[in-house]
Amino acid sequence: MITYSFSNIGSDFLYTHLYKCIKKDILKGTLHPGEKLPSKRSLSKNLNISIITIENAYAQLIAEGYVYSIPKKGYFVTDITTIDTKKESMISTENIQISSGKSNYFADFTSNQTQSEHFPFSIWAKLVREILTQNQPDLMTNPPSGGIFPLREAIAKHLKDFRNMTVSPKQIIIGAGTEYLYGLIIQLLGFKKKYAVEDPGYHKISQIYKSHCVPCNFVSIDSSGVRITELEENNIDIVHISPSHHFPTGTIMPISRRYELLGWASKSESRYIIEDEYDSEFRLSGQPIPTLQSIDVQEKVIYINTFTKTLASTVRISYMVLPKHLVDKFYSTLYFYSCTVSNLEQYILARFINEGYFEKHINRMRNYYHSKRDKLLYTIKNSPLADYVTISEENAGLHFLLKIKTELSDKEFLQKMERSGIKLSSLSQYYQNSPEDAAHNFVMNYSFVPEENLEKAIQILYKGIMM
Repeated sequence: MITYSFSNIGSDFLYTHLYKCIKKDILKGTLHPGEKLPSKRSLSKNLNISIITIENAYAQLIAEGYVYSIPKKGYFVTDITTIDTKKESMISTENIQISSGKSNYFADFTSNQTQSEHFPFSIWAKLVREILTQNQPDLMTNPPSGGIFPLREAIAKHLKDFRNMTVSPKQIIIGAGTEYLYGLIIQLLGFKKKYAVEDPGYHKISQIYKSHCVPCNFVSIDSSGVRITELEENNIDIVHISPSHHFPTGTIMPISRRYELLGWASKSESRYIIEDEYDSEFRLSGQPIPTLQSIDVQEKVIYINTFTKTLASTVRISYMVLPKHLVDKFYSTLYFYSCTVSNLEQYILARFINEGYFEKHINRMRNYYHSKRDKLLYTIKNSPLADYVTISEENAGLHFLLKIKTELSDKEFLQKMERSGIKLSSLSQYYQNSPEDAAHNFVMNYSFVPEENLEKAIQILYKGIMM
């Protein structure tokens, strides 16, 4: 039985370390061509790590050609004399995701996926059939770069009814995911402008700005949101924020800071605020928070939202609402872009909204997540874990913070939980330079964890602290 040490693996994930160890033994000849590797279960037991970790390591070795599998027989070492080992693998071991559509963990508190049983498949299929029959000429007509008018009109009405936002359909631009829209905004506002994102924050946003080679600063937040003084000190032109439910802290920007931020933006023609409302529909307590866009009288807010949270992470339809004075500029400078969402998907979603299905779906999902959150909180508060944790920011969105009393570092605790089948992320991971008070805070995104797994997951967390 092959055996490796996991006591000092640096910044590697467990599966990455195991993959490297096996690959090294294959290259050295310690593991011979045709040799059968241990089964996932037996190797998991021998190394005291999860079967999922073994699966991911084996999958990476198969992807790179070092190992092959035979159904019902197992995993075998490839004859590497047929492989050019001097070439680097085209697959990054840091970024690969092995997934069959289900979580590889017993409880994954980091995933934004939607459980399939909650997607309105029957209604969606009904609308597909109707549109394929009734809208054939429309489906074959190229849409304007901003998207088909019926969908933009439906979104405008939805924003008026549910967010008290008065916008024209012409102000709405449809795109396949918010990442695409961020790129359009950069081209619209300018590559020489100075952009800023929240610290802590969602890393992908800063990565997108950097990939477009624009100056991007990280601006710290306090209990009310982004610090205005830092925007001034760093001469920021455009700031990207999520005021209704900051990720990952869960902070909600109070009305005083919102007006202060709008005041900052009004001081210069070059200043704009990108308001990202990625999960605003799922405020679970109290009244919805008014958007910055709805109280902006000087047209300084670009509002962005997506259907990936409300419908499914695989429904890549997002939209932005431009200030009126930027609409003509958009169509005069970026008119050559084709809309990145297919006509069929746009017409389906337009009908889904106009016929009341979207409102019913949101209400149903809000009730479901409310119940699920309450069950999780109740389970925590009525378990031995309650004496070792503090819960905060649980009233909005689909995640909250769980501060855990443990002598382990965040990294050590995350690795320990991963070995037990629980995937977590720590608040400290989202900072550029994590402060001491961020330690031992963990982001509990409960949307993808099966409800029947919640109680057991809390038991595992408790054992992870005590053992």
